[in-house]
Amino acid sequence: MNDSIERLHAAVLAARTADPATSRTARLLGSGRSKIAKKLAEEAVEVVIDAMQNDNPAVVRESADLLYNLVVLWVSTGVDPSEVWAEMKRRERMLGIAEKLPKNLPDNDGEPETAPRRKVIALTSRAPKRR
Repeated sequence: MNDSIERLHAAVLAARTADPATSRTARLLGSGRSKIAKKLAEEAVEVVIDAMQNDNPAVVRESADLLYNLVVLWVSTGVDPSEVWAEMKRRERMLGIAEKLPKNLPDNDGEPETAPRRKVIALTSRAPKRR
């Protein structure tokens, strides 16, 4: 799988300089990080909906779209797939391959280390409706 993601990453990197009139990827990259993040979220929701409807072929198709949009987001933020794989390896060493890191891991003195809360941001830049 890493090889497929690496190839997709290389293709998205190459598409950065393509003509947006003919390249969906160049057009998406040119639309800005907010639009890319919104597309990623939309694809994730579609995967969830298809999974809840037990539509496995649709889950496969939408998962491919989700991975594509994730790689486009990586390119727009300057994240290299090798950084993600390194984080996965770090987590595997700590907890095993199938575990997600808990929110409060013990630090060096055995006390839980609390991660700072993330700021909530809107995915769209629409102005609020006036009443």
